[in-house]
Formats: sequence, C-alpha cells, structure tokens
Amino acid sequence: MWLKSNGMTNTNKNRKGDKIVEGREQWGTRAGFILAAVGSAVGLGNIWRFPYVAYDNGGGAFFIPYLFALLTAGIPLLIMEFTMGHKYRGSAPLSFARMNKKTEWIGWWQVSIAFVISTYYAVIIAWAMAYTYFAVSLQWGNDPGGFLMSNYLRRVDLVNGASVGSVGSVVPGVFIPLVLVWVISLAILFKGVKQGIEKANRIFIPTLVIMFLIIVIRALTLEGASIGLEAFFKPDWSKIASPRVWVAAYGQIFFSLSIAFAIMITYSSYLPKSADINNNAFIAAFSNSGVELLAGFGVFATLGFLAKQANLPIEDVATAGIGLAFVVFPEILNSFPGFNGLFGVLFFGSLVFAGLSSLISIVETFVSAIQDKFDVSRTKAVMVGGGLSALISILFATQGGLFFLDAVDYFINTFGIALAGLVSVITISWIVRNLKPFQEHANLTSDLRTGLWWKICLGVVTPGVLGYMFVLNLIDNLQKNYEDYPTAFLIYSGWGVALAAIIFGFILASLKWKNGLEMPEESEE
Repeated sequence: MWLKSNGMTNTNKNRKGDKIVEGREQWGTRAGFILAAVGSAVGLGNIWRFPYVAYDNGGGAFFIPYLFALLTAGIPLLIMEFTMGHKYRGSAPLSFARMNKKTEWIGWWQVSIAFVISTYYAVIIAWAMAYTYFAVSLQWGNDPGGFLMSNYLRRVDLVNGASVGSVGSVVPGVFIPLVLVWVISLAILFKGVKQGIEKANRIFIPTLVIMFLIIVIRALTLEGASIGLEAFFKPDWSKIASPRVWVAAYGQIFFSLSIAFAIMITYSSYLPKSADINNNAFIAAFSNSGVELLAGFGVFATLGFLAKQANLPIEDVATAGIGLAFVVFPEILNSFPGFNGLFGVLFFGSLVFAGLSSLISIVETFVSAIQDKFDVSRTKAVMVGGGLSALISILFATQGGLFFLDAVDYFINTFGIALAGLVSVITISWIVRNLKPFQEHANLTSDLRTGLWWKICLGVVTPGVLGYMFVLNLIDNLQKNYEDYPTAFLIYSGWGVALAAIIFGFILASLKWKNGLEMPEESEE
C-alpha cells in the first residue's frame, strides 16, 4: 500500500488515536521509484564512458567480467543500500546514524561527495544544452576540437596564455545554460518526491530512451557501422587474464549504478514498507546495463562510420568522455548523410535528459540530509543546499573551469566514491555486522530472496576488489601526477577536495539532530 504524499514537505500526518504520527514522503508508484533509480544510474557515463571501457578492455570478452561484477558487486550493493534506506527511513546520514551513531560520518561523507559532484555535473549538462542549440546549424564548423576549447569554453591557456589553475572570467556561453539547468532542477526538487522527482523522471527517462533508440537505429544503417560493431564486440580473450580488466569491470559497475554517494539510500527511504527490495535492485541494475549496451551499439556504429569516412582504423577514432561527446560526435555529424542537425539535437538532447535525471538525484541526497538533520522544510533545504551548489558551480563555468572540473571529477570519483564504498561495505559487513539483519529485512517483503551468496559478495568479494582498486589507484597517482598537472594544482583541486569531503563528514556528524534519531511511526493506507 502506498502512503499519500502532501507535496512540499517531507512528512505525512495521520491520526492514530489522539496522536499525530509523522511519516516520510513516499513514491506514488513502484514504477515511479524504478524510473527514478534508473534515471539516477543512467547518466552521461553510460553514453560516453561504457562503450570505450568495454572496447579498451577486451571488447566482447569484457562482458564476462562485467556480468560477474554486476552479480557479485553491483546488485548486492544496490540491495544493501536499498535495504538501509528502507529499514531506517532516512537520508544517508540519518540511516547510518540510526544503524549506529558512530557511523553517521560515513553518511555525511557520501553526501559531501554528492555535493561536490553536483557542482560540476551541472556544468557538463549546460555544455550539452548549448550543443543541442549548436547542432541545429552545426555551428562548430570543420574543427570541432578547436571550436570546443577556444570558441566555446575559451580555455584560459589557449585564449589568455594563462597557466593551469588560473580561473579567468565567466564564459557567457556556459553560464547562461548553467542557470537554466539549475532553474529546471531546483524547480523539480521544490515540488518534492512524488510531485517533482517522480513526475520528471516519467518524462525524462522514456524521452531519453526514445531519442537514443532513434539514434541507434539510424547509426546501424550507416556505411561502416559493421566495422565499429565488430571492434566493439570482437572478443580479445588474452585480456581476460589481466587483473586491471576485472578492476575496470568492477569500476564501471560501481560508478554507473550511483552506489556509495547517498543516492540509493535516499531514494529507497521513500519506499513503502511493503516494497520488494530485491526485485527493485535487479530491475534497476539490469535496466542500467541495458542502456549501456544500447549506448555501445550507437556509439561504435557511428565510430565505424567515421572511421570509414576518414579511412582510418577504428582505434584512431575511438575515445571516451568529453572528447567523444563534444569533438568526435560533431565530426561524425559533419559527415552525416542527411538530417545532420536533427540527429545532433537528438544526441545532445539525450545527454541533457540523462544528465538532468542524474543531477536531480544527486542534489536530493543533500536536500534530504539537510531536512532530516536540521528539521527544515523542503523549500529551505533546496534553497540552501541547491543554491550553494549552484553558486559554486560558477567556478566551472569560467575560462579555467575545464581544468578544475577534470581534476575534481577524477579525484572525487577515485578517492571519494570508491573509498567511501569500501569503507561503508566493510563497516556494515565486519564492524557493525549488520548483513544478517539487512538480509532478513529485505527478504521479508521480497519475492526473490537472497542467500549466502549475498553475504559472501559483500563480506569478501566486494571489499577485496574495492581494496585492490584503491591500492592500484593510489600507487598510480603517487608515482605520476594525473594528466601531468602541476602538483600544487592537484593538491588543492584534487587531493584537497577528496580529503575535504571526509572532514566535512566528521564535522556535520558532530552536530546534534534537531529532532533526535527516533524512527517515525507510519501507517499503511
């Protein structure tokens, strides 16, 4: 049964005898929650990261470690986070605090990570929004790379001759769509979970899938598409023996499912008591993987077309990240045999929808945490949390913003999300030993029940892989500066940001809860 939401606040009031019972706002339907969870997981990384990671790590052979990682880490971790939010009925900090007061800082650490990500993620969506407009008349011309760095981003080293770390001035072409991104996102968040986030994702996710399906279908009909698909799916079995390929598979699953930065705990806290936790986790995980596979088809079919047109091998045109989206795809669109502008709008529009659904989920983590900790209305929480994030995001809309964005993104993912995931799973598995109570709680309302495999995955496999991943990344970054950036720049924009997230976790955990940590009484309607 679903409790009715009252819209703008995070409480529902039901009379139980003469006592007013405070409850938590909830999703309107199960489909609403699934769409929101999938919307959070399906982000820019599904489109511009997964295809290249698969190609670079064995092609078709990569799907074996990828599926293994999904079943031994992705889904078990999703079940754990869904269970935690559902059981303790709160944001990540409140859920960790209710589990054990000494672990509250982990929840705030995850929220701090989400806050940092929101500040620069909004800027990338702003780029995609601007490029949706540019695509109509292919404004990037014959040199998309030069247009992106010099004409659009006005990169500080290229335009002003300044060094990495210089801020420069605000770039109007980035700032204006950034304002629009924040207006849309915060307007949705003001409306709450059921009337805002759920309704938005009912529009965003189907629209995203339809737009990308059109792109994929067209891409598959292009001359040279088979070349790209062969490169994407052709298995290189020799790479399966490499530990780094398996680490890449776990890393892709871990980062693409929105695990360990408070989102899934927060979203699941809005589920009703009777929710099927285990099935929800499987549906969300496989839906995310389905979109990644769809992106692989579309991206490599179009890369095959570009390789054919340029008479180059596929490895010379295959890339990932910003380069793929804002340089390679414009090059492809320049060569498209008709309807160039339309397919440009569809591609960059799909990036906008994927980004907005993820950004909303990221911001919701600290909006919910502020509401819970300080007992303020949703309106105030959105204004404070979302407003502060929006202000800080202006840094990344400057001429030097790209360098700050690159460094912050790398370090907050590598030494933020991954490390927070390792600490949280070890804490729950080995320190507070809460896996058995979590399993019993999830199985109570789930048709599909987890057994010993779930506890082995979370108690042994996942900590082992995440620990190995952390050590590898630490060694790599101590031996060589990321992207050869100056050490001083990386200290404050990389290492410093990752460390600050942990420090803020302890500081916020030291503050008293306005209304204590008591669980709310809830009734079924």
